[in-house]
Amino acid sequence: MSEQKRLAPGDPAPEFTLPDADEKPVSLAEFRGKHVVVYFYPAASTPGCTKQACDFRDSLAELNDADFVVLGVSPDKPAKLAKFRDAEGLTFPLLSDVDKAVLTEWGAYGEKQMYGKTVTGVIRSTFVVDPEGVISKAMYNVRATGHVAKLRREIGV
Repeated sequence: MSEQKRLAPGDPAPEFTLPDADEKPVSLAEFRGKHVVVYFYPAASTPGCTKQACDFRDSLAELNDADFVVLGVSPDKPAKLAKFRDAEGLTFPLLSDVDKAVLTEWGAYGEKQMYGKTVTGVIRSTFVVDPEGVISKAMYNVRATGHVAKLRREIGV
């Protein structure tokens, strides 16, 4: 597999502004002063991505109470994200990165192993950005099921 960019704790979080499900721009910089969980997922309304999004939804009150904001990013178009949000009752921003520029910059798009084959696609990844905009946790190739519970244990929420 070719070398691809990976972020690590201590790295500055790459800035971005992406449209949300309602096509309103959302910037990482808007959340300066808070802890931000940025998670990248392959596709809205697929079984694994739905499970992960619903786990974040079900943990959102506790995360918000601990001053954490959640942002989900996928290459889906805003209209598909709106449908996903409405179908699953998601109450955190889902952001659209159709050209995969942000996914690539964060190391969440590239070669990965899938069913024993090397493919190019979204690498399910989660990052925690501290209030100063620095990566405090970088997790690549996370599992959809059980990931949110593991993350909450690791960040003490």
